[in-house]
Amino acid sequence: MNTLMALSMYDQNRVDANTRVRVGVGLVLRNRKGDILLERRSDNGLWGLPGGRVEPGESLLQTALREAKEETGLTIVVIRLLGVYSEPEDRIVIYPDAVVQLVDILLEASIVSGDLVCSSESIELRFFQPGKFPSEAEIVPPARLPLLDIIAGHCGMIH
Repeated sequence: MNTLMALSMYDQNRVDANTRVRVGVGLVLRNRKGDILLERRSDNGLWGLPGGRVEPGESLLQTALREAKEETGLTIVVIRLLGVYSEPEDRIVIYPDAVVQLVDILLEASIVSGDLVCSSESIELRFFQPGKFPSEAEIVPPARLPLLDIIAGHCGMIH
């Protein structure tokens, strides 16, 4: 899938009264060198942070643990809250069955154990040095501002 087709999933002009709001967790997972794990997504070929939506009856911490295991094969422990991201500019996603505004809670976590394993949601997992991420055009729009905040060392952001 080319970048333009992948980015067509993101279009704030499609928001209307039927737009759903979905809460999710984004994870900042660092290796011992401080590099940050990104996943190349299988749905659009772009890079993003591991994570996903909060399921009914699930806490943010439970979501973080489940998503880390499902998407990366890693067992983690959550360290801190980094920010909350809800600005519609980069957070409207067009799925085949719905238009969704993402509200993501960004958490930093330590890796406790496990080996990196791609799930069906990703085609590649790789650690990147902060500031040496793929180009902006190769990153899913909802991950762009959080990654800039990470590089800047910001914590407790509300966007």
